[in-house]
Amino acid sequence: MENRDYKVERRETKRDSGKVMSTFIKYAAYLIIFFGVIWFLINYLLPMFQG
Repeated sequence: MENRDYKVERRETKRDSGKVMSTFIKYAAYLIIFFGVIWFLINYLLPMFQG
C-alpha cells in the first residue's frame, strides 16, 4: 500500500474587514447616487410636465 499524504485545507471563518468595508462603501455610494437622481427627477423634471 502506498503512503499517501493528505493535506487538510484550513479555511478562515473570519472575513477580511477591509474588503467588507470597501464593498459597503461602494454600495452606499450607489444608493446615494440613485436617490440623488430620483430627487432631481422629482424636484426639477416632474414640475416641467405639470405646468
